Parts: sequence; structure tokens; C-alpha cells
Amino acid sequence: MSHVVDAQAAAALDPDLLRLATNGLKKLAADPSCRSAFVDNPLMAVLLAPAADRYVVAADQEGLFERLPVLEAKGYRTGVEFVGEEARDADEVEAVVDEYVELIERHQSAGLAASVQLGFDLSNVGSLISPQTAADNTAALLTAAAPQGMGILISMERSALVDDILTVFKSLAEEHENVALTLQAHLHRTEQDLATVLPLGRKIRLVKGVYDESADVALPRGPELDDRYARLLERILDHGNPVAVASHDASLLQLLDSRGLLERVEEMEMLHGCRPPLLKAHKDRGIPCRVATVYGRNWWLHFLHRLAEYPPTALTALADLYEPERVRFGAAY
Repeated sequence: MSHVVDAQAAAALDPDLLRLATNGLKKLAADPSCRSAFVDNPLMAVLLAPAADRYVVAADQEGLFERLPVLEAKGYRTGVEFVGEEARDADEVEAVVDEYVELIERHQSAGLAASVQLGFDLSNVGSLISPQTAADNTAALLTAAAPQGMGILISMERSALVDDILTVFKSLAEEHENVALTLQAHLHRTEQDLATVLPLGRKIRLVKGVYDESADVALPRGPELDDRYARLLERILDHGNPVAVASHDASLLQLLDSRGLLERVEEMEMLHGCRPPLLKAHKDRGIPCRVATVYGRNWWLHFLHRLAEYPPTALTALADLYEPERVRFGAAY
């Protein structure tokens, strides 16, 4: 019997309790003292690792390239992100960029049948130093990745950083066909942002949005957001841009399916460890599916955000802590 909490079971719980639990987990994820303690004290990572292993595929590139072929053999496209926090000084940024350079170099001899899609936050490659630093670093990685057919997906971040992200993306999209962008459906501004993003013709990954934003900036989770997501997706499809539906929400996917939208997308994407049977069901019906993997050691923010998406999965995490052998890579895919 599977003990992984079905996210839709959350609907049977008190909505206010779920909202507070989500906000509590996001608060822990963003708390500077918690994030510093995780980096500075290895005990936290050791204690939580059995639960995080459900979502983080490997600690390093060696482990990553051992596991990607397992997913590929099961019929999935793969994506890779080096997990980490916002990089605020030049040494941190250089280390992240060097990691991706090595990843691109190793990819060439990895023996994968299909090219991996890379992804990262611009704040990890220099945008907090200056947008131009992030643009220069991303351009260099795009140039290195292109001969191998590798795309690079720019992730979206908290709303205060969106203007800089869009400025960098637009400058890169003019010269690099292998750049793609994430857009957040919950932000009110996204409907207007599409007007300038769509004509560039690049791939878009559409997400609901994970960051805790005020009501004047974003919609909360619920039917109104689902309807907006569907309208944005249809608009992207009608324009002809390649698009990835990135969601773990079965109710949203059912809505998109009922409107005939899923059959038109380039792919569906889910983060590794998040509802594998749901992704498998869509793959088995012929929809191209991508597993977005993360690797590395600084996974506090990533792990807490996975729990915050559906707080009942904290029960799964507790069970994984007690019985680590429950987590078997690739088994549910």
C-alpha cells in the first residue's frame, strides 16, 4: 500500500488550516536564520535527508548522471537544476556558473538519448549583483549548451524580481533560440507581460506560482486561479509558442483536459518526486512528459516549498524519516 499522501485529499481538510500550514512552511523556507542554520550546521541536512531524497535526485553530478538514464528509459524527458539559494556575491555566482559549465561538458559524454533541459534562477547567476551580470553569464551558458541541443529555462522568482528577469530574458531571446522562460499565472501582471513575451517566439513554462504574494500582486490558490491559468495557456497556444504545462494539481489538469488544451501542449512537466503516478498516467496516454530534477546539497528552500504546495505531504516526509527505504528512485514512474 502506498503511504504517499494524495494531494487531492487536502480538499477534505479545513481550507483555512491548509492555508495557514502552507504559509507556515513558506515562512520556514524563507527564514534567513533557518536557511543559514541549514548551510552552517550539517546536522539539519543529515536529519532531514531521508525525506528530502524523495525530491532531490543526487548530491552531485556523478549521482545525477547515474539516475537520469533511469527516467529516460521509462520514456521521460528530463530537466536539471543545481539546487541553491540566491547568490549575493561574486564568488557564489562564479561557483554556480562553473557548476553549470561542468554539467554541460559532462552531458556530452553521458550517453543520454535526448538532450537535458537546464534551468536556474537568474538570482543564482548574478542578477542580485546586476542584471547585466546575469545576462552575461546566461548568454555564455546558452552558447555552450546550444551545440548539444540543450535548452536553458529561466525560472521565475518573487514578484519584486520580475522586471529584471523579463529584461534579461528579452535581451537573450533575440540571439539565443535555446532560451525559455517561466511565467507565473497567479501574478496579476502576467496577462500584460505575455504581450511582450509571446512575439519573441520562445518556449514558455507556465506555473501557478509558489511565492507568497499580497492580494494586490497575485491571486491565491483556487478556482479563479485555475481559470486564469487555462486562459493564459490557451492564449500561448493560440499564438503558437511552445509551452510546457508545469503543475502537480490534478484538478487543474482535469480542467485543462476538459477544454482540449493538454493535447496541444509541447509537454507536461512535474518536479521529481511530486505525484509520479499522475505524470505517468499522462505519459501513458501519449502526452510528452518531463521530470524536472534537482541535485546538490543546499536543498532547504526546495524541500520546504515541496511540502508547502500540499501540506498533508508533511506526513509523507515524516514517514520517510522513519522508514527511509520507502524512497526508491524511479519506482513510481
